[in-house]
Amino acid sequence: MSTELKALLFDVDGTLADTERDGHRIAFNAAFEEFGIGWHWDVDLYGKLLAVTGGKERMKHYASAYLHNVNVPDDFDQLISELHAAKTRHYTTLLASGAIPLRPGIARLLKEARSEKLRLAIATTTTPDNVAALLDNTLGRSSLEWFDVIAAGDIVPAKKPASDIYDYALNEMQLAPEECLAFEDSHNGILSSMGAGIATIITVNDYTRDHDFNRALLVLDTLGEPDRPFTALRGTPDNHTYVNCALLRQLHKRHW
Repeated sequence: MSTELKALLFDVDGTLADTERDGHRIAFNAAFEEFGIGWHWDVDLYGKLLAVTGGKERMKHYASAYLHNVNVPDDFDQLISELHAAKTRHYTTLLASGAIPLRPGIARLLKEARSEKLRLAIATTTTPDNVAALLDNTLGRSSLEWFDVIAAGDIVPAKKPASDIYDYALNEMQLAPEECLAFEDSHNGILSSMGAGIATIITVNDYTRDHDFNRALLVLDTLGEPDRPFTALRGTPDNHTYVNCALLRQLHKRHW
Protein backbone atom coordinates (compact mmCIF):
# COMPACT_ATOMS: atom_id res chain seq x y z
CA MET A 1 0.00 0.00 0.00
CA SER A 2 1.42 3.38 -0.98
CA THR A 3 1.98 6.10 1.62
CA GLU A 4 -0.45 9.02 1.53
CA LEU A 5 0.87 12.57 1.14
CA LYS A 6 -0.27 14.50 4.22
CA ALA A 7 1.89 17.62 4.54
CA LEU A 8 4.05 20.18 2.74
CA LEU A 9 7.03 21.76 4.50
CA PHE A 10 8.51 25.00 3.19
CA ASP A 11 11.82 26.75 3.58
CA VAL A 12 11.44 30.55 3.59
CA ASP A 13 14.40 32.57 2.29
CA GLY A 14 14.77 32.01 -1.44
CA THR A 15 11.86 29.54 -1.48
CA LEU A 16 8.74 31.44 -0.41
CA ALA A 17 10.26 34.74 -1.58
CA ASP A 18 13.47 36.05 -3.14
CA THR A 19 14.51 37.53 0.17
CA GLU A 20 18.28 37.19 0.08
CA ARG A 21 19.82 39.62 -2.43
CA ASP A 22 17.38 42.50 -2.16
CA GLY A 23 16.06 41.79 1.32
CA HIS A 24 18.42 40.35 3.91
CA ARG A 25 21.56 41.71 2.22
CA ILE A 26 20.13 45.24 2.16
CA ALA A 27 19.05 44.90 5.80
CA PHE A 28 22.49 43.66 6.88
CA ASN A 29 24.13 46.64 5.20
CA ALA A 30 21.67 49.03 6.85
CA ALA A 31 22.53 47.53 10.24
CA PHE A 32 26.27 47.81 9.53
CA GLU A 33 25.83 51.46 8.60
CA GLU A 34 23.70 52.12 11.68
CA PHE A 35 26.44 50.75 13.93
CA GLY A 36 29.21 52.46 11.96
CA ILE A 37 31.42 49.38 11.74
CA GLY A 38 32.47 49.88 8.11
CA TRP A 39 31.22 46.55 6.75
CA HIS A 40 29.44 46.28 3.39
CA TRP A 41 28.30 43.15 1.57
CA ASP A 42 27.92 43.50 -2.20
CA VAL A 43 25.88 41.08 -4.30
CA ASP A 44 28.78 38.75 -5.17
CA LEU A 45 30.18 38.62 -1.64
CA TYR A 46 26.77 37.90 -0.18
CA GLY A 47 26.38 34.99 -2.58
CA LYS A 48 29.55 33.48 -1.12
CA LEU A 49 28.44 34.16 2.46
CA LEU A 50 25.18 32.29 1.88
CA ALA A 51 27.18 29.07 2.17
CA VAL A 52 26.88 29.74 5.90
CA THR A 53 23.34 29.41 7.24
CA GLY A 54 22.06 31.74 9.95
CA GLY A 55 22.59 35.51 10.11
CA LYS A 56 24.67 35.53 13.30
CA GLU A 57 26.79 32.67 12.03
CA ARG A 58 27.25 34.47 8.70
CA MET A 59 28.56 37.62 10.37
CA LYS A 60 30.97 35.64 12.54
CA HIS A 61 32.22 33.78 9.47
CA TYR A 62 32.74 37.06 7.62
CA ALA A 63 34.76 38.50 10.50
CA SER A 64 36.91 35.39 10.67
CA ALA A 65 37.35 34.42 7.00
CA TYR A 66 37.43 37.87 5.39
CA LEU A 67 38.62 40.22 8.14
CA HIS A 68 40.73 37.68 10.06
CA ASN A 69 39.08 38.97 13.25
CA VAL A 70 41.06 42.22 13.06
CA ASN A 71 39.59 44.96 15.30
CA VAL A 72 36.99 42.58 16.69
CA PRO A 73 35.83 43.91 20.09
CA ASP A 74 35.99 41.88 23.28
CA ASP A 75 32.19 41.83 23.44
CA PHE A 76 31.91 40.57 19.85
CA ASP A 77 29.10 38.10 20.61
CA GLN A 78 27.06 40.95 22.09
CA LEU A 79 27.76 43.11 19.03
CA ILE A 80 26.68 40.28 16.72
CA SER A 81 23.44 39.90 18.69
CA GLU A 82 22.73 43.64 18.48
CA LEU A 83 23.58 43.77 14.77
CA HIS A 84 21.26 40.86 14.11
CA ALA A 85 18.41 42.54 15.99
CA ALA A 86 18.95 45.74 13.98
CA LYS A 87 19.12 43.77 10.75
CA THR A 88 15.78 42.09 11.56
CA ARG A 89 14.24 45.50 12.21
CA HIS A 90 15.45 46.84 8.86
CA TYR A 91 14.29 43.66 7.12
CA THR A 92 10.76 43.85 8.49
CA THR A 93 10.60 47.49 7.39
CA LEU A 94 11.48 46.36 3.86
CA LEU A 95 8.76 43.72 4.00
CA ALA A 96 6.18 46.22 5.22
CA SER A 97 6.96 48.43 2.22
CA GLY A 98 5.95 45.61 -0.15
CA ALA A 99 9.48 45.39 -1.57
CA ILE A 100 9.65 41.57 -1.26
CA PRO A 101 6.74 39.71 -2.90
CA LEU A 102 6.18 35.95 -2.79
CA ARG A 103 7.67 33.91 -5.60
CA PRO A 104 5.39 32.79 -8.48
CA GLY A 105 3.01 30.01 -7.54
CA ILE A 106 3.55 30.15 -3.77
CA ALA A 107 0.30 31.85 -2.74
CA ARG A 108 -1.72 29.75 -5.18
CA LEU A 109 -0.21 26.45 -4.01
CA LEU A 110 -0.62 27.26 -0.31
CA LYS A 111 -4.29 28.07 -0.80
CA GLU A 112 -4.87 24.96 -2.93
CA ALA A 113 -3.10 22.75 -0.40
CA ARG A 114 -5.33 24.07 2.37
CA SER A 115 -8.44 23.45 0.29
CA GLU A 116 -7.30 19.86 -0.26
CA LYS A 117 -6.60 19.33 3.45
CA LEU A 118 -2.84 19.03 3.12
CA ARG A 119 -1.12 20.22 6.30
CA LEU A 120 1.47 23.01 6.06
CA ALA A 121 4.65 23.78 7.99
CA ILE A 122 7.66 26.08 7.88
CA ALA A 123 11.23 24.82 8.39
CA THR A 124 13.77 27.64 8.22
CA THR A 125 16.90 29.07 9.78
CA THR A 126 15.53 32.62 9.65
CA THR A 127 13.96 34.14 12.76
CA PRO A 128 10.28 33.68 13.71
CA ASP A 129 9.87 37.47 13.44
CA ASN A 130 11.09 37.40 9.84
CA VAL A 131 8.68 34.57 8.97
CA ALA A 132 5.76 36.36 10.58
CA ALA A 133 6.59 39.64 8.83
CA LEU A 134 6.83 37.98 5.41
CA LEU A 135 3.55 36.10 5.78
CA ASP A 136 1.75 39.07 7.30
CA ASN A 137 2.80 41.44 4.53
CA THR A 138 2.13 39.07 1.63
CA LEU A 139 -0.76 36.79 2.65
CA GLY A 140 -2.26 38.67 5.58
CA ARG A 141 -2.01 38.23 9.34
CA SER A 142 -4.36 35.23 9.41
CA SER A 143 -1.93 33.27 7.20
CA LEU A 144 0.21 32.47 10.25
CA GLU A 145 -2.60 30.15 11.28
CA TRP A 146 -2.35 28.21 8.01
CA PHE A 147 0.77 26.45 9.29
CA ASP A 148 0.62 23.68 11.88
CA VAL A 149 4.23 24.39 12.84
CA ILE A 150 6.55 27.33 12.23
CA ALA A 151 9.97 25.86 12.98
CA ALA A 152 12.35 28.79 12.77
CA GLY A 153 15.55 30.36 14.04
CA ASP A 154 17.25 29.07 17.16
CA ILE A 155 14.52 26.60 18.11
CA VAL A 156 17.04 23.82 17.38
CA PRO A 157 20.78 23.91 18.17
CA ALA A 158 22.13 22.96 14.72
CA LYS A 159 21.06 24.91 11.64
CA LYS A 160 20.90 23.71 8.04
CA PRO A 161 22.52 21.67 6.51
CA ALA A 162 21.80 19.70 9.71
CA SER A 163 18.38 18.04 9.61
CA ASP A 164 17.37 19.30 13.07
CA ILE A 165 14.79 21.87 11.95
CA TYR A 166 12.96 19.32 9.79
CA ASP A 167 13.24 16.67 12.49
CA TYR A 168 11.65 19.13 14.90
CA ALA A 169 8.79 19.95 12.51
CA LEU A 170 8.07 16.26 11.85
CA ASN A 171 8.04 15.54 15.58
CA GLU A 172 5.69 18.44 16.30
CA MET A 173 3.32 17.33 13.52
CA GLN A 174 3.64 13.65 14.51
CA LEU A 175 4.27 12.70 10.89
CA ALA A 176 6.72 10.35 9.22
CA PRO A 177 9.11 11.74 6.57
CA GLU A 178 7.45 9.64 3.86
CA GLU A 179 4.14 11.42 4.53
CA CYS A 180 5.61 14.78 3.53
CA LEU A 181 7.23 16.77 0.75
CA ALA A 182 9.68 19.64 1.32
CA PHE A 183 10.34 22.75 -0.75
CA GLU A 184 13.85 24.18 -0.77
CA ASP A 185 16.08 26.41 -2.89
CA SER A 186 19.68 25.59 -1.88
CA HIS A 187 22.19 22.77 -1.42
CA ASN A 188 22.26 23.30 2.35
CA GLY A 189 18.48 23.22 2.30
CA ILE A 190 18.16 19.90 0.50
CA LEU A 191 20.86 18.37 2.70
CA SER A 192 18.70 19.34 5.66
CA SER A 193 15.35 18.15 4.29
CA MET A 194 16.67 14.91 2.85
CA GLY A 195 18.75 14.36 5.96
CA ALA A 196 15.39 14.14 7.71
CA GLY A 197 14.24 11.69 5.03
CA ILE A 198 11.83 14.06 3.26
CA ALA A 199 11.61 13.97 -0.55
CA THR A 200 12.29 17.48 -1.83
CA ILE A 201 11.33 19.81 -4.66
CA ILE A 202 13.70 22.65 -5.53
CA THR A 203 13.01 26.10 -6.96
CA VAL A 204 16.32 27.74 -7.74
CA ASN A 205 17.20 31.42 -7.56
CA ASP A 206 20.10 33.49 -8.87
CA TYR A 207 22.34 32.42 -5.99
CA THR A 208 21.55 28.69 -6.10
CA ARG A 209 21.08 27.86 -9.77
CA ASP A 210 24.42 26.00 -9.90
CA HIS A 211 24.03 24.09 -6.62
CA ASP A 212 24.05 20.29 -6.47
CA PHE A 213 20.45 19.05 -6.50
CA ASN A 214 21.01 15.51 -7.77
CA ARG A 215 18.72 14.01 -5.14
CA ALA A 216 15.75 16.34 -5.72
CA LEU A 217 12.44 15.01 -7.04
CA LEU A 218 12.21 18.02 -9.33
CA VAL A 219 14.30 21.15 -9.93
CA LEU A 220 12.39 24.14 -11.30
CA ASP A 221 12.98 27.83 -11.88
CA THR A 222 9.69 28.62 -10.06
CA LEU A 223 6.51 26.80 -9.08
CA GLY A 224 4.88 28.45 -12.09
CA GLU A 225 1.39 29.80 -12.69
CA PRO A 226 -1.29 28.74 -15.19
CA ASP A 227 -0.30 31.68 -17.41
CA ARG A 228 3.43 31.57 -16.50
CA PRO A 229 4.75 28.00 -16.85
CA PHE A 230 7.79 26.82 -14.97
CA THR A 231 10.98 25.60 -16.61
CA ALA A 232 12.02 22.14 -15.45
CA LEU A 233 15.80 22.01 -14.91
CA ARG A 234 15.88 18.45 -13.63
CA GLY A 235 13.27 15.73 -13.22
CA THR A 236 10.07 14.87 -15.05
CA PRO A 237 6.93 16.94 -14.45
CA ASP A 238 5.09 14.96 -17.17
CA ASN A 239 2.48 17.22 -18.75
CA HIS A 240 2.30 19.73 -15.91
CA THR A 241 3.35 23.34 -16.50
CA TYR A 242 2.87 24.59 -12.94
CA VAL A 243 3.05 22.93 -9.53
CA ASN A 244 -0.33 21.95 -8.09
CA CYS A 245 -1.49 19.30 -5.66
CA ALA A 246 -2.10 16.80 -8.44
CA LEU A 247 1.54 17.00 -9.53
CA LEU A 248 2.74 16.77 -5.93
CA ARG A 249 0.74 13.63 -5.28
CA GLN A 250 2.04 12.16 -8.53
CA LEU A 251 5.65 12.89 -7.60
CA HIS A 252 5.14 11.60 -4.07
CA LYS A 253 3.55 8.35 -5.28
CA ARG A 254 6.33 7.86 -7.82
CA HIS A 255 9.00 8.32 -5.14
CA TRP A 256 7.43 6.18 -2.40
